This record gives sequence, structure tokens and C-alpha cells, in this order.
Amino acid sequence: MPSTATLSAKFQISVPKAVREARQWKAGQRFAFIPKGGGVLLMPVPSVEDLPGFAEGADPTAYRDRDDRY
Repeated sequence: MPSTATLSAKFQISVPKAVREARQWKAGQRFAFIPKGGGVLLMPVPSVEDLPGFAEGADPTAYRDRDDRY
């Protein structure tokens, strides 16, 4: 699925159709850009609706890894 895109004068990039369809990305979806070496990793940001059961069974008490009350 190698594809390329061109950065526009407005600094926008269109994601090639083959990539959108393979990843099932939809219009309006949010993405995070993560610097990685000489490039950038593009990751979809999940919505709250996409995360049901993500922390199922988690104990919300005493969850901090440090005491920062001071």
C-alpha cells in the first residue's frame, strides 16, 4: 500500500484513498502527530465511545505513583 501525498500551500495533506480504506478512517476523525526520528507517526485519537471497557475492573483508589499533595 505505498502511497504518497503532497503538502499544500495551506499545510494540508490528503490521505490517499487506499490508506483511508485500509485503516477505516472517516472524515472528521482526529489524529495525533508524534515526532519519530526523521519522520512523524500519525495515530488516530480514539473517542470515548471507542473505549468501552478500557479500564474495566480498575481500582480508582490510590492510583497515583507518587504523593504530590504538597
